[in-house]
Amino acid sequence: MAKWVRNLTKGLKAIEDLELLKLLRSEISFELSSNPFQGAETGSLGEFVVDYDSPRSKDVVFRRKLDSGEEVAVSAQLGPPNYDNDLVFQRNAFAKVCVKKPSFSSILQFDCQVYQVDDKSSEFSIDGAYYLRSSMSLIPSVYKGPFFSELDSKLQDALKEYLISKGIGTSLTNFILHYLHKKEQQQYVNWLKKSEDFLTKN
Repeated sequence: MAKWVRNLTKGLKAIEDLELLKLLRSEISFELSSNPFQGAETGSLGEFVVDYDSPRSKDVVFRRKLDSGEEVAVSAQLGPPNYDNDLVFQRNAFAKVCVKKPSFSSILQFDCQVYQVDDKSSEFSIDGAYYLRSSMSLIPSVYKGPFFSELDSKLQDALKEYLISKGIGTSLTNFILHYLHKKEQQQYVNWLKKSEDFLTKN
C-alpha cells in the first residue's frame, strides 16, 4: 500500500512538473517574441560609455570624460512600478550623477529621478545636490546639506541646466529607461530558462 501511494505521489509530481515546464516554455516564448517597449524612443548614450553592467546586478554605470578633463559618472537602476500612468516604461529610474573636476578630490553629486513623459520623450528631476569633499564623503551618515526643494528656485533651475550641459539630456534619459527595462526583461528570461533547465534535468 505504501509503495503504491509513493508511486502515485511521484506520478502526480511528474504531472505537476510537466505542466510547470509547459508554462515556463510558453512564458519564455512569449517574452522572446514580444516587444513591450515598441514605439518608445531608445535614445542614445552620446559621448557616455557603459562602465559597469553585470548580468546579476540591477544597476548600471555610464561614464563620460569631457575635453576639459571633467569626469561624469551616472549610476542608475529601476525604481518600483508605477501603474498610475499608461506609459511604455512603467518604472522610473533612480540615478546618481557625479561630476569630478581634474586634479580635485571633491565631487558634485546629484540624486535624480528619470521618468517617461510620453512615448517620445523622458525627463529627469533632481531630488538632491551635494558637494562632497572626497569620495569618502559618500558615507550615508554624513550630513550633505539642505533638501534640494528648499533651495532657491533659480538655483534649482541653474543646477539642472548644469547637468544638461554635462550631457544629461533627453537622449540620455530615453536611453537609460530603455536600457534598464530591457536589462530587467533579459534577467527575467534568464531566470525562466534556468528554471526550465532545472526541471528538464530533474
